[in-house]
Amino acid sequence: MAQLNGRPFAPIDVATLAYVGVTTVAACVFMRWDAVTLSLLLGAHALVVCLVLLAPRARTAGPVGRFVGDWYPFIIMGALYAEVGVLNLTFGYDHDRVIQRLDQWVFGGQVSYEWIRAMPDPVLSGVLHFCYLVYYGILVAAPLALWLSGRRDGARVTIFAVSTTFYLCYAVFLFFPVAGPRYAFPLAHNEATRIAVARFAQWLLDRGDSWGAAFPSSHVAAAVVATACALRFWRPLGLVLAPLTVGLIFAVVYGQFHYGVDALSGLLVAGGILYSIRARTPQLAPQPVTLRATPTPEPGSTRIRL
Repeated sequence: MAQLNGRPFAPIDVATLAYVGVTTVAACVFMRWDAVTLSLLLGAHALVVCLVLLAPRARTAGPVGRFVGDWYPFIIMGALYAEVGVLNLTFGYDHDRVIQRLDQWVFGGQVSYEWIRAMPDPVLSGVLHFCYLVYYGILVAAPLALWLSGRRDGARVTIFAVSTTFYLCYAVFLFFPVAGPRYAFPLAHNEATRIAVARFAQWLLDRGDSWGAAFPSSHVAAAVVATACALRFWRPLGLVLAPLTVGLIFAVVYGQFHYGVDALSGLLVAGGILYSIRARTPQLAPQPVTLRATPTPEPGSTRIRL
């Protein structure tokens, strides 16, 4: 394991540095005609590198430093996602027709366009859009609940697994951008889209979506990875998250957020990440850290401390 001043880099540090290297190459290629934007992006990359270099030291600096050193990928992930949209819009091409042809071959039609129109059920729409909206809750709840319950090793594995899932998906977005069906097709207007939860989901995407980030579905991949880690390290938590994740898998297609093939590829990415993580941590125990009570000392005896 690489070291900085005797302090080892964690696997998440190496993965983050690798992703920053990939995005730096992409930025230099895509933004070479825009020196101002390129300078801003490279400056942001330098800050991320500094954060990664400080992470090993932070993990030895008490509870707050330990938390920041372990959780920093989640802190910067939103900015990395936004960068994908900036770079893809600058380059300005997509591969939607390729994915549409794959959808036609796999599903016999454009399921992301047809499903919500064929089944405009407000109840079905409400359930699936709710599952879609709790996506970020799934991502945070899995490692945070493990962390707060004392399952710190499980939380760190979950953070690493979810973060590397995002890094892999974002790298694909940069070099194989797919805008997605909400850009390629007209949006549906029926009973399924008029309910408040569906309109709120569209409102959020209108303000926070990154263009070109449809294939593979990072929503599906990251949520499945987070839930599978929860099932491994704290089964009751995983059982709570599992129905929401299943709903999300269907929601991304029903709500016209992703092509059907996007969702399938997200499942494949999740399977690959989980297989790799399981192979690296086969003996990691799912039990929390607990404190055992000590016997009350006899009068005059040496005091026993926890």
